[in-house]
Amino acid sequence: MQKPAIEAAREIGLKTLVVDANPKAVCVPFADRFEPVDLKDREGLLSLARSMRKSLEGVFTAGTDFSASVSYVAEKCGLPSHSYSAACNASNKILMRKCFEKSSVPSPDFVEIHRSQIASFLDPKTLDSMKFPKVVKPSDNMGARGCRLVRCKGEFLSAIDDAVRNSRTGTAIFEDYMHGPEFSIDAVVYGGSVTITGFADRHIFYEPYFIEMGHTMPTSIDEDRRRELILTFVRGIQALGLTCGVAKADIKYTENGPMIGEIAARLSGGYMSGWTYPYASGLNLTREAMLIALGRKPEELLSRRVRLDISGSPCDIYEVPCTGTSAERAWISMPGTVCGVYGFDSCASHPFVRNCMSRTSSGDSVDFPRNNVEKCGNVIALASRREMAVLAAESAVSQLVLRLEPENPATEVFLMGMTKKSEDMFPPDAFQIDSETRKALDGYLDGAGTISEGEKTSAKIPICLQKIADNVKDWNHRSIRKTLELFDSISPDHGAVDEKLFWNALIRGGIQGVLYISDVTRKS
Repeated sequence: MQKPAIEAAREIGLKTLVVDANPKAVCVPFADRFEPVDLKDREGLLSLARSMRKSLEGVFTAGTDFSASVSYVAEKCGLPSHSYSAACNASNKILMRKCFEKSSVPSPDFVEIHRSQIASFLDPKTLDSMKFPKVVKPSDNMGARGCRLVRCKGEFLSAIDDAVRNSRTGTAIFEDYMHGPEFSIDAVVYGGSVTITGFADRHIFYEPYFIEMGHTMPTSIDEDRRRELILTFVRGIQALGLTCGVAKADIKYTENGPMIGEIAARLSGGYMSGWTYPYASGLNLTREAMLIALGRKPEELLSRRVRLDISGSPCDIYEVPCTGTSAERAWISMPGTVCGVYGFDSCASHPFVRNCMSRTSSGDSVDFPRNNVEKCGNVIALASRREMAVLAAESAVSQLVLRLEPENPATEVFLMGMTKKSEDMFPPDAFQIDSETRKALDGYLDGAGTISEGEKTSAKIPICLQKIADNVKDWNHRSIRKTLELFDSISPDHGAVDEKLFWNALIRGGIQGVLYISDVTRKS
């Protein structure tokens, strides 16, 4: 997520000093200078900044939850930024909720739970008095780590344990669940005004976790509701005290209107601020935000923005609108160890696809994601029309296949469905079929035989699956027919395989499932 910032700095004519606790962080090779400093170590960062004060012109981040570290260093060094106190308000969800509550900005009712307080919440009377569903999340982490839906009191303990384990302060926030579509909004806060620089629909799946499988920009919500969401976002920005820099909101439109999930004092991650918005709008948002951090005027942003007349606005609101549609989609895997990657070249060369970015290669361990860090990669497409961009991104993802090593215990457990018992139907089957189709398939499999060596599986689709073979899609946007065609292409010389194993593996694990069963059968 820092690569666009490094590129923007060079475009402006500056050199970059990149810091991270991990000397192997992906963008380290692009830096002019690297120093291994933990982003939580504010005093260490400040000491480094002061050591180069004569040449330090600005402090910046995007896509990370360390805006408070940025503001701390900038404030101490007299450089432009949000105030440190405002950045803390936007980094700690408990402080954030209290600011919203004080300023009557709509956000969920919540309680704060420290690690030492968990036992007091386990009293049956306490849990019985709660209304579910609720959401538990660390007070100070990102990427949906430790964040999940709590649907009943029986899920409380494991969820809260995970949340505090993912918190740097051992503190979680336990709040009401917001029903409704979710959106991501970026904004530049400058000169007493707010300029909207990206408004996207977020696509969240896989309860009880909140896995963002992509976003589409611009939003498809109607204009009246869009303006309501923007107004609530702006009120939230002011409640937190953000005045100089950028802000990013995760926000929902509920049955009671807009409600804020959170606001961060940074540009969005998830490829939105650095990729999809610049593609859709033509504005290099990272560069304009960096100019503000340098104390310079964001000339292009100011020249291109248009004013939004929103009733009740506490300040001037502008927007740099999108002229095209950009769609980002992620791909994911079932558990196992990767032994082969297929389709990357065809994915990257797909019409309208701008980026095909993989975080997974042979030898890597993979798992079904429980947070947004565990996804395998992302595709970004740009087109003049929404349906074209969405189709391009999803079609490109559907061409990517991660083949898993045979005889892997994690894969075996997944395919046998054991994880369903431990996490209440999580992870879900690759293909979600209705109970009637499942019953018909089970009946067919009771008397099923063998798929012969080298036989085309796409020609053997059971009658009960043929009616849904083209319209039911798996996690990665593949139909049943497309999956079998891929299998026949990747493994044309497969050995004989038991039909019952094959078709069950198809429903449970998609292309990965049938390749795995075929590979295990051949090996044995």
